Amino acid sequence: MTDPALYRAITALFLLTPQTPMLFQGQEFAASTPFAYFADHQGELAKKVKQGRREFLQQFSSLATEAMQAQLPDPTDPQVFASCKLDFSERRRHHETYALHQDLLRLRRTDVAFNSQQAGTVDGAVLADRALVLRFFAPDGKDRLLLINLGIDTMLGPVPEPLLAPQPGTTWQVLWSSENPRYGGTGALPAENQSGWFIIGKSAVVLADFPE
Repeated sequence: MTDPALYRAITALFLLTPQTPMLFQGQEFAASTPFAYFADHQGELAKKVKQGRREFLQQFSSLATEAMQAQLPDPTDPQVFASCKLDFSERRRHHETYALHQDLLRLRRTDVAFNSQQAGTVDGAVLADRALVLRFFAPDGKDRLLLINLGIDTMLGPVPEPLLAPQPGTTWQVLWSSENPRYGGTGALPAENQSGWFIIGKSAVVLADFPE
C-alpha cells in the first residue's frame, strides 16, 4: 500500500479485532523481498513444472501475454529461491512499520479488552461514510474504543451513538494512535468537544476509559 497513513489504520483494524491475524512473511517489517513460486526439481520434471506454472498463470489476463510470460521467474532457478529469503536488516531500515506491528501485537496480548475472544464482547457502528467505531467490552469493566477513519478529516456532531458514551464517572483518553511519530505519523489526535467528535483522516485510535 502506497499510503502510509491508510496502511497504519488498516493494520490497527487487522491486528486488534478478535480473529487470529495471519501475517505474511516479513509483512511486519514491510519486507521488500518477493515471494516467487519455486520448486527443487531436476531434469524432465523441472521442465514440466516450469511449463505447467506458465500455463496455469495464463488464466490471468495480466500474465497471459508473451511479454509477461517471458518475465515470469523460473521456478527451478536457485537464484529465484535465494531472492525470496527475508532480509532481516530491513527491521532496522523499516523500523516505523516494525514498531507499529510490535506495539499493536503487544496491546493485543496484554490488554484484556483485546485478548478476550469471548462471543459478544465487541460491538460496532458506522459513524460516517468511511468512519466506524468498535467498542470492546472488557471483563474487568475497562472498555476500549477503536475509532477508524479511512477517509478525510471528519467532524461528527452531534453523534447519537451509544457506543461512544463512556461509562458513568469516566472519560475517554487516548491509549494508542496510528499517528504516533514513532510510526511516521504526524502526532495529531482526535478531539471531542460539545460540538461532537473530530476524527483525523486516515487514522486509527484506541481510547480507554479513565476516571474523571
